[in-house]
Amino acid sequence: MFTKKDTVKAILRNSELNLKEMGSAFAPSNIALCKYWGKRDRELNLPINSSLSVSLADLGTATEIKLSDNHFDEVFLNNERVSPESRFYRRVIDFVDLIRPSNDLNLKILTFNSIPTAAGLASSASGFAALTMALNDFFGFKLSNEDMSVLARMGSGSASRSIYNGFVKWNKGSNENGLDSYAELIPTVWDELRIGIVEVTAEEKKVDSRNGMNQTVETSHLYESWPKQAADDLDKIEYAIREKDFELLGKTAEQNACSMHATMLSGFPPLIYWLPETVATIHKIHQLRSEGLPIYFTIDAGPNVKILFEESVEEVVKNQFSGIKIIKPF
Repeated sequence: MFTKKDTVKAILRNSELNLKEMGSAFAPSNIALCKYWGKRDRELNLPINSSLSVSLADLGTATEIKLSDNHFDEVFLNNERVSPESRFYRRVIDFVDLIRPSNDLNLKILTFNSIPTAAGLASSASGFAALTMALNDFFGFKLSNEDMSVLARMGSGSASRSIYNGFVKWNKGSNENGLDSYAELIPTVWDELRIGIVEVTAEEKKVDSRNGMNQTVETSHLYESWPKQAADDLDKIEYAIREKDFELLGKTAEQNACSMHATMLSGFPPLIYWLPETVATIHKIHQLRSEGLPIYFTIDAGPNVKILFEESVEEVVKNQFSGIKIIKPF
């Protein structure tokens, strides 16, 4: 069985340490249009199905790394010191321990999130991607985006996609060592595309994506049909992006999201990330679409709704959804 350490060793085998005074990076959050849900290898975060996302421009995570003046690691989130007893601290340092070349290098890690942490807006994706890129910068490893995507994946699966800006496809791969499971940029710019974020809550979700995913795979009978549907949806979405077919993109992304949540509901105990406001927003989108407004939605493992639409209806969407945050990905 391959371990995370095996993967890191393979990636860093030809890298030389060239320590800088400070390393820094920004990684965008991403919204999956074709979802990643389920792992074929939990240790390496290897997915059962390939997935595809679009990044959220300047919404994401900025990370700075320097040597600590103390004899221990320090972690700060949005200028507040994170307790070493917290789960957030442990996840960050466990990941750093995989990559740092010497335990004598105590680090000060400053992370700034422009999105709610662990509220279903893919904060862990941008967080581990930014951490990976900042570590690469700080240690001077000069890794390729492909290699950084593999490393980021081991912190959070969807972080593999946040190495890039734009449309990104994460290949599931087939090798046991996971070195062929990485994300790559889809070189298409869609200037008219818009994403509207309806933030139902910024609170941390009670069941994180990792545990929710494992619970679904283990207990949901509906999950058996998920890998094939995800593969079919991925093909449709890739085609829609190439042809800039918004209706096909929206319909497929919406069905993909609902199908993912259906697998959660059919597990036990049923996993329900949606809140009453989530359902009300979905009903409103369906009503507006029935009246001729071309909008669709997608929802990750959380309660917040992301609305897909094009520039031509931006003002209408603004007026219909109070407080909506509109992102122009390109």
